[in-house]
Amino acid sequence: MTVDRDRPRGGLAAMCIAQTTSWGLLYYSLPVALVPISRDTGWPIAAMTAAFSAGLIVSALVGVRVGRALDRTGPRLLMSAGSIVGVLALLLVAWSPGFAVFAAAWLLAGFAQAAVFYQPAFVVITRWYGAARARIRALTTLTLIAGFASTIFAPVTAALIDGLGWRDTYLVLAGILAAVTIPLHWFFLNANWSEPTGPPAGSASGQDTRTLMRSGPFRLLQLTMALSTLALFAVTFNLIALFLERGISYQSAALAFGLIGVGQVIGRIAYSALPSSTSPVRRMVVLNALGASCVWALALTAGPAGLLVAVAVIAGMVRGCNTLLQATAVSDRWGTQSFGQLQGAFAAPVTIVGALAPAAGPALASALGGYPAMAMVMAVLATVSVLTAART
Repeated sequence: MTVDRDRPRGGLAAMCIAQTTSWGLLYYSLPVALVPISRDTGWPIAAMTAAFSAGLIVSALVGVRVGRALDRTGPRLLMSAGSIVGVLALLLVAWSPGFAVFAAAWLLAGFAQAAVFYQPAFVVITRWYGAARARIRALTTLTLIAGFASTIFAPVTAALIDGLGWRDTYLVLAGILAAVTIPLHWFFLNANWSEPTGPPAGSASGQDTRTLMRSGPFRLLQLTMALSTLALFAVTFNLIALFLERGISYQSAALAFGLIGVGQVIGRIAYSALPSSTSPVRRMVVLNALGASCVWALALTAGPAGLLVAVAVIAGMVRGCNTLLQATAVSDRWGTQSFGQLQGAFAAPVTIVGALAPAAGPALASALGGYPAMAMVMAVLATVSVLTAART
């Protein structure tokens, strides 16, 4: 893999800025705007959240084709086009005269997310940085910086809504997305790879790639990441409700929820410091076991508040590690040949589960009679992911 020829000067910095902006506007802007939009239009918050989750599912399904396209050609045209589609989606949000158009706008945003979010960025960085340690350092840098997307753009979105209203705010956000991400993707990404990273369709290697995606270890890897993601996301996303049922004060619950983000940053830094001699399977088993332990602790421990907050931070650390685990699990096991296609297929069920997990938590809690019971079910699933991780 001709890493030096393919890595443009300033490419990593441009990707970091573009990722931060894309996540901030195409993902984190809506949670901030939900209540103002609902108050103005009467649209149910649950329905708007469902439309947003549907867009994420679209991004997961489209991501498989995006990965295949990235193997054949450089990311410039694809990711620039994704930015343009994202701009159109935000403009459609601003204009939407009814809920059907609003929902369609977020479905359209799903196509943009497939082309500009983490998965295509992981493919590009894996192409740029060949050696495992260099690749992990670059991926850590990307996810650390992009992790500030909500910190930057949530207050910006809130301030704009206070001053302009939500419709004009989305016009401004569309302009920011266009001004920042389109030129960064166009001028700092490769127009073409110096060598193709995927085999031609129908070739013997192409058959090998499809065989690999149907293999037991690959599907177990997907199942493992999906179970771990479901358990951690369902519990941590609904952490405030869980803590309130435990008798913890709202202030402590909110503090714990906020510190999950701090834990994610710490986890990503810690992951990059893992010894290079650690095998991919061992890393996954250890991290999934730590995640399962956290979920069991949150399910079974009633207090004190300080202990629960500490467990929540550790759970956040595991979530931060899992982001990098997801970025490296395929390449660590099977190399970088046809990586875009393999990564897109691998990430699809994980992304779908991540989209459904926030709603799955309350639904399961309602069916089982409380959030502690929901957390116990998720702890069982997380434990299963430890067992499957050992066979990946």
